Amino acid sequence: MSGMETDDTEMSTERDDTEAERDGASGRDDDTETDHDNDPAARRKPLVVVVEPETPGNVGTIARAMKNFGLDDLKLVNPPELAEDGEAYGFAGHAREDVLPNADEVTFDEVVERYHTVGTTAITGEDDQSHERFPFKTPVELRESLKTVDAPTAIVFGREGRGLNNEELSRLDEVCSIPADDDYPVLNLGQAATVLLYELRELTVGETQLPDTAVTRAPEADVERFHEYFGEFLASTGQREHVREKNALLMRRLIGRAHPTEREIHSLLGTFRKANTKLSHADHLAAKHDEPVYPTE
Repeated sequence: MSGMETDDTEMSTERDDTEAERDGASGRDDDTETDHDNDPAARRKPLVVVVEPETPGNVGTIARAMKNFGLDDLKLVNPPELAEDGEAYGFAGHAREDVLPNADEVTFDEVVERYHTVGTTAITGEDDQSHERFPFKTPVELRESLKTVDAPTAIVFGREGRGLNNEELSRLDEVCSIPADDDYPVLNLGQAATVLLYELRELTVGETQLPDTAVTRAPEADVERFHEYFGEFLASTGQREHVREKNALLMRRLIGRAHPTEREIHSLLGTFRKANTKLSHADHLAAKHDEPVYPTE
């Protein structure tokens, strides 16, 4: 794996007068860096750092989670060997094609110096007496916080067995912890990365595979027609008037909360129309025998 990336472009120190004038008119800054970390459009999409991972499979799992949630920049501090026919690539899914092979090996110092950093930990402090692990943010709180950060950001995960130590956390800008059951709050490294990156997806994912779930309420005329049919149905049951009125109101409130679609209300209309027709026919037959189909209360 390669070391930390350097600026892709080195500006020449000698330029002719014509080029300098053109650059001055356009407002171009000779010192503008061109790597993706300084691209405003990409600045809020964090990169992921894993410090001294012990298990290649967890590195692959993290790479896969990154691919799932729109991230592609993985940095590794003192990683194990990641053989292409080994566990890491086996666990990476489609991330074996880009995220994992493009991962960079870096030092912890380089991460601290170049990025706004967020350390992750399962063990937090209860007050500011443990300042390395307090205050902390939950993943949801971190997502909202990062929306205001105008700098390249690194989410830093620690070792499987002992995470990030106090000295490392004290050098990072923020701390994030995933809420979990108090009896066993420690997640597997790959699980923790997946949960956290999922919660940050607003910052990293443009479109998901899910279809648009917006629904349009049925026209009010169709809804009112349903209530008419339902009223006729209630009348056919032989209930007392005050009971029918109560049930009609309950149904109106239910439909009001449900916001049925046009297709749903048409299905109900068809059902109650047929039911009313059947009941009317049954009443007609019963009248010939001078007895009601349904006894009144």
